[in-house]
Amino acid sequence: MKILVLNGPNLNLLGMRDSKLYGEFTLSKIEEIIIQEFPEIQFEFFQSNSEGELINKIQDSRNKFNGIIINPGGYAHTSVAIRDSLAECKLPKIEVHLSHLVNRESFRQNLITASGCDGYISGFKEKGYLAAVYLIKKILEK
Repeated sequence: MKILVLNGPNLNLLGMRDSKLYGEFTLSKIEEIIIQEFPEIQFEFFQSNSEGELINKIQDSRNKFNGIIINPGGYAHTSVAIRDSLAECKLPKIEVHLSHLVNRESFRQNLITASGCDGYISGFKEKGYLAAVYLIKKILEK
């Protein structure tokens, strides 16, 4: 099994951002935790601050991966283009948000990209990624 883990804008700054919202870990530490928890799964990790690069990775994933985990960052609230690329991709897809979005600003309540996924996880910091891997495994077992 091979899972693509996509991270959007500003997630490269984890470890420097508000730890109450985003947790204490850097993105590379979160990647290590995922690999340690699921050694039987092959992961490819990709982070970009560019909407087009994220879309290209989604479009290129079809014959390379069994599922996608995406944390689109701020694009979750603004990007119809990422949402459309997710909707066209027939792989299982789980959206992850480190912070608990319902406790955030009102503009963060509208999740455009989540409708292109099978579901989303919010508020569990790095553990949300682990839950997403588990869910993709369960979706693929059916």
